[in-house]
Amino acid sequence: MKAQKNSLSVLGLVLAVSLLASGLTVLLLGRHSNRISFQMANGICGELLEREPDLESSLLAVLKEYREGKGRTEAERDVLSAWGYREGDFTDPIFGWYLCLAAAGAFGGSLVLFLTHLYRRNRVSLRIQALSAYLEQACSGKARILSADGEDDFSKLEDGIYKTVTSLYQTRDAALEAREEFAENLSNIAHQIKTPLTAMSLSLQMMEQNPCREHLEQIRKQLLRLTHLEEALLLLSRLDAGTLPLQKRQVDVFTLLVLAADNLQELFAASGTAIDIPELGETAILADLEWTMEAVMNLMKNCMEHNAGGTVHCSYRQNPLYTEILIWDEGEGFVREELPHLFERFYRGQHASQGGIGIGLSLAREILERQNGTIRAGNNPQGGACFEIRFYSH
Repeated sequence: MKAQKNSLSVLGLVLAVSLLASGLTVLLLGRHSNRISFQMANGICGELLEREPDLESSLLAVLKEYREGKGRTEAERDVLSAWGYREGDFTDPIFGWYLCLAAAGAFGGSLVLFLTHLYRRNRVSLRIQALSAYLEQACSGKARILSADGEDDFSKLEDGIYKTVTSLYQTRDAALEAREEFAENLSNIAHQIKTPLTAMSLSLQMMEQNPCREHLEQIRKQLLRLTHLEEALLLLSRLDAGTLPLQKRQVDVFTLLVLAADNLQELFAASGTAIDIPELGETAILADLEWTMEAVMNLMKNCMEHNAGGTVHCSYRQNPLYTEILIWDEGEGFVREELPHLFERFYRGQHASQGGIGIGLSLAREILERQNGTIRAGNNPQGGACFEIRFYSH
């Protein structure tokens, strides 16, 4: 549509200039014709008066009648034709040059218009060839960055093609990354499953030789570990597929922390770890209570495992931008090299518990981020690991 409008504008401009030039040419030729006629009449009258001075009054009368439009018609005064003269016999010789110049101008204008059309057509053809070549390069995965040489009718198309190709490349890279991540997760899952299966197989072999309750207890622990792994993997798959229902509603932060701690009360008591949750006023977030509590439990459990016999602390505050929840312990803190990998799936640090599978922190991050939240891990200046959760208002 834009190209059509531009073509019509150019055509209209050319026609307007052509009409203006034609009108100016007609005006100049008319003025020249009048001047030639006046000079011819002046010359004839002058010659007559030199030869016949008595004709002055008659000439003045005739000229006055012709000026006032009272002269005789052309048929009544066609004397020159009767004497053998033609119109071209009295034409100024330079008038022919004017006609030649007018013809040359018309031809030059037509030539310029033709060359302009040919140039535009060639440029359009080159632009189409360049965009076609770019698409071929994109198909082969070797597309370069487009650099526009100026604004023209194809600029928007070029920009759209570049954005589409860039989006396709990003989608391809994301798909390759997802495939690599899937392969890595599959390998980790196989390893996680292999460990309890191997332990159960050894326990069965030992039971065949020496049946005892200890081997049954070992098999029971490994079955519980497999069950926990199955539940975690199903939850991860639902998060990846976006099918985990999150019913967001107003949740009081103090209530959230207390409920999470109550569910871990037996583990805290068994490890001799205390938990401190001060009531810091009414503070609410928009979140799913059950799943957010699951994420907070994983963080509290991680602090408990690295802080046996100590205290796990919690605090929270709110500002116009976000609500912040802090959970920290009094242990040795995280190893600096492990900080970038803490929330990766199946990652287990140097001081990870023996029964852990490296999914808890990953699940916590997935749940929080799907509720407009973020989580960071670090070490307190005075010692101990710290988790920082932020729920943003907008």
